[in-house]
Amino acid sequence: MEFSIATLLANFTDDKLVAPKVLEKKLGCQDKTSLRQFQIVLDALEKIGILVKERGKYRRVFEEGVVEAKLRCSSKGFCFAIQEVEGSEDIYIRECHLSNAWNGDRVLVKIIKEGSRRRSPEGEVRLILERANPSVLARLKQVKTPTGRALYKAVPLDDRLLFELDLQPNGQNLEEANDYLVHVEVLRYALGSNPPLGRVAQILGSDAEEANDLDIVCCKHDIPRSFPEAVLKLAKGYPKGLRKPEYKDRLDLRGTLTFGISHRASLAKCAEHAFSLEVPKRGLLRLMVHIADVAYYVPVDSPIEREARKRGMAVFLGDTWVPLLPESLSEDRCSLLPGEERLAISVIIALNSSGQVIEYEIQPSVIAVDHLLALSDAQAIIDRSQTSALAPVLDQMLALSQAVARIRQLRGAVELNLPATQYASNLSPFDDEGPLGVIATSSRPSAGTMVRELIVLANQLVASHLQALAVPGIYRIQPKPDIEDVQELIKLAANLGMNLELDEEEDVNPQDYQRFAMLFAGSKSERVLTYLLQETLKPAVYSSTPGLHFGLALTSGYTHCTAPVQRYADLLLQRVLHAVFEHGRDRRTTRVKERVNLRHSSAKGQINWNVLPPEVQHELEELLASAAGHLGDREKVAQEAEADLTGLKKAAAMKERTGETFSGLITGVQSYGFFVEIEELMVEGLVHVSSLKDDWYEYRSRQQTLVGRKNRKQYRLGDRVEVQVKSVDYYRQQIDLVAVGGGSEATNGDEDDIAQASLFNPHLEEEP
Repeated sequence: MEFSIATLLANFTDDKLVAPKVLEKKLGCQDKTSLRQFQIVLDALEKIGILVKERGKYRRVFEEGVVEAKLRCSSKGFCFAIQEVEGSEDIYIRECHLSNAWNGDRVLVKIIKEGSRRRSPEGEVRLILERANPSVLARLKQVKTPTGRALYKAVPLDDRLLFELDLQPNGQNLEEANDYLVHVEVLRYALGSNPPLGRVAQILGSDAEEANDLDIVCCKHDIPRSFPEAVLKLAKGYPKGLRKPEYKDRLDLRGTLTFGISHRASLAKCAEHAFSLEVPKRGLLRLMVHIADVAYYVPVDSPIEREARKRGMAVFLGDTWVPLLPESLSEDRCSLLPGEERLAISVIIALNSSGQVIEYEIQPSVIAVDHLLALSDAQAIIDRSQTSALAPVLDQMLALSQAVARIRQLRGAVELNLPATQYASNLSPFDDEGPLGVIATSSRPSAGTMVRELIVLANQLVASHLQALAVPGIYRIQPKPDIEDVQELIKLAANLGMNLELDEEEDVNPQDYQRFAMLFAGSKSERVLTYLLQETLKPAVYSSTPGLHFGLALTSGYTHCTAPVQRYADLLLQRVLHAVFEHGRDRRTTRVKERVNLRHSSAKGQINWNVLPPEVQHELEELLASAAGHLGDREKVAQEAEADLTGLKKAAAMKERTGETFSGLITGVQSYGFFVEIEELMVEGLVHVSSLKDDWYEYRSRQQTLVGRKNRKQYRLGDRVEVQVKSVDYYRQQIDLVAVGGGSEATNGDEDDIAQASLFNPHLEEEP
């Protein structure tokens, strides 16, 4: 079954009746097998009361006390169902109430016992909506039957998956791979007393270290590295050049000097946005951000579109990337390549020299890219270490981006000063604000920061325009940090000699964080304080309704629109813009003579009618609302996969340096030990409390400190220590360290701190 129940149910909103034919089209059910599976699912959902059938159509039934959630399980067998609604309680699920659901699955949970002040509510899994593990990384295990025949099972490496899979023979010689690491495709999930059934898709190696790290990451996170044949065939069918009808109703910008800047070698053939900069006679700067018109080439509900939705976004794994679209699109039709005419959507912005936006318009266009620069080449031109006719234009763009940045800073946007290696890892492959949701700064203005400022500005203006037209959109929002986390940060900062205060005692705003970051600058504890500040930030997510973006200090909405080759969210937004271009009503009725330019910023405040026809508006609202949660899940998978690959490479490098001694910074203290960042290598490891054999150590949570009872030695947040690499677990990316020097002398804490201190026998302490 290519679709999940979650995908099917996302097509039902309110009490609307939906015809099976509509669902078949949206889910891509065309052949006899998929149609039969589709009907089985409909019948099953009707039988258990999730759907009801009326006049040949289906309607969703929303049962009281039943909520949608995602399972988070432990290695001990119990789970919590995590709801996505802000402020909702987690629901405790006993193992006997899991109904064969696994860690990470999206489920419907029925609450069977209400929570109390001290206890979470309890629930049972009513229905599994979407499986999170279509495949698993496992160790192959040979089992002998009473007759002596060899059978094979797969034991998942993830200790939160408490089962073994029976393996179906598939022609591979598994005897030689006994106890090897394998990638197992799940053919059947557990059903009643029948265990899950799988098939070995790939034998990876005798252990994690022998296996290719890219294979491990792709298998672990089920990241597809090839496209279905139907998708490839459709993508290859597009003509190489533009045809005459494609120029119709588009702004012709082919004569405008246009250039792209790519900061990754792997993306050199996938330039999805480019820039133009002009200085018209009236003195304003005219900046154009051209975005590849991907939506034109990806029809709604086509195999290409369904595959893009399933993937959610491109995944960047070192120098390799797993694309959203097939190469014939991502590296050809939809790539803004030099010397090629391309269809685009252009955000054309008029700004003054102070960086203030005077007006803007959003137009479907035709462009011709003159130059595609690597980021290093753009920087060399700016630094004048490389000559180019583009130097004056890049100078103007850099000055303009700095003016735009000053306006963002005056608004209160948060900036974090990160070490060079951390800064590089937080650079977004999409050239925007990046995974933190805040701007990471480097020591000096650069071509990278220039591109980022202008891309963020384009995203901001498109979000503003969608709201001015009152059409659907998919927005990027970042909630405020929890006040309790911020107050804890203030206490920890005080221990490090930094006095922080909020403007409002019971509330936090971006200006507070901006001020904190400025206070950290130059402090001897700047790095650890910045890490603490970073940890209090909530992740940015996708939403079909506009809201606060804390890191950028935007209350009126922000979106992603400039990376449609790599992000499905941006592609969806192009669908909305195309709907405005094609179906938008520029006046209230045909009897009204004056028209509003729906593509220009002057439309703001001028519209008091529905711009889109009701059926188009409703269809887009449903599409975007159903996509937001899925896109968030896919983004998490991409981030975890990228972090995993980085972690594996660091673990491999550290394993070779076992026994060596390094200088480090204590970045976190817990009851079970403290974390040390080896600054030379930007690698973090754990000094476990059991390795501190010179004394018994008390944990003081308020000071984030471990203090020796007798010798009064302490290991405190922000202290510098000498550590030796003891051991490395490659697969789990765990680096165990031993302290061989450093720390500081403890002072007498107040009685409350001592009373709260936890006493540990280092030889009995359990691993975290």
